[in-house]
Amino acid sequence: MTGADDRQRVALVGANASGKGWGPAAHMPAIAAVERLELAALCTSSAASAAKASKAFGIPRAYHDVRELAAQPDIDIVAVAVRVPHHHAIVMPLLEAGKNVYCEWPLGATTQEAEEMAAAARAQGIVSVVGLQGRHDPALNHARTLVRDGWLGDVLSVSVTMIGGGALGHRADEAWMANGAAGANTMTIVAGHTLDQVEHLFGELTEVSATVGVQVPQWRLVDTGETVEADAPDNILVHGTFAGGGLLSFQAATVPHNGSGWRLEAYGTEGTLVASSAGLPQIAPVSLSGSRGNDALVPLDVPEREPLGLSLPAGPGRNIARSYARMAQAIHEGASAEPDFDAAAGVHRLLDLVRRSSVERRAMGIGA
Repeated sequence: MTGADDRQRVALVGANASGKGWGPAAHMPAIAAVERLELAALCTSSAASAAKASKAFGIPRAYHDVRELAAQPDIDIVAVAVRVPHHHAIVMPLLEAGKNVYCEWPLGATTQEAEEMAAAARAQGIVSVVGLQGRHDPALNHARTLVRDGWLGDVLSVSVTMIGGGALGHRADEAWMANGAAGANTMTIVAGHTLDQVEHLFGELTEVSATVGVQVPQWRLVDTGETVEADAPDNILVHGTFAGGGLLSFQAATVPHNGSGWRLEAYGTEGTLVASSAGLPQIAPVSLSGSRGNDALVPLDVPEREPLGLSLPAGPGRNIARSYARMAQAIHEGASAEPDFDAAAGVHRLLDLVRRSSVERRAMGIGA
């Protein structure tokens, strides 16, 4: 057991007193699930909202100035769970103060912002973690182990789709996401998470060819009736080639009705793997099936390999808790954690190539 004096103290930036934000809904239960961690402070955008959050969540220490928070010597980790356009302005002072930082994905509104944060984290030698928590999902990690152990043989073909609903059901509090420059949309969130998961499972891509579209260029907000012009991508098609020669077909789309969720099919010379989820697999439970040769697909048991001192919460905080547990362990051991800010910058660069391929209507070599 970890004593109270051994716990690492976490401050959460982004703690809406209503409890509706991603910080309260996912990060708070995730932090509470990790024995090594203690939620010690909150930070919001104003003195008034900080006071409300402090009272709502029973956390006496609440700040509204991130630089004041960064100056607190007893805070070991700062978690940033606010809207993407604010990430850079919040994270950079924390890194300058030498704080270990967990920042939600996307890391920055632009690749330049992400690369600046990655460089600062590297220069400070702190532990940085980005919220690409699908890398910690047990089913996806079991699939990764099977791939590396030769279950599929040579990987020939990987097909992934993530089709979500709600393209005609946006609310006023989501209107800011219609602006592609804000950095939070189907391209950055859905395609970013999924392409990271795909490379985690099957290895790096060496080439991509893509089509990126805005299929719903106007959002009629369901709660106000207001119409908002949208230039944020909502339909992304990617064909890719893995370093081992296998081919990828990927679509991420936000559609008006009856989104089918997430599905992955992988075919090799020796076997087959199929995974599915009702939603994004970093949040929703994943079902995994497989077969060898011509055998029928059967459900695969996923081994329990949880970090020590982890009591998993229900809901969206599950994989975030696993990520925090490994971050806490890395800090304790003086090691690095994955995925870090450098990994996040790599995903940002990959998405840039996807966009560039669509604009130039040609295949793009990775690193070109």
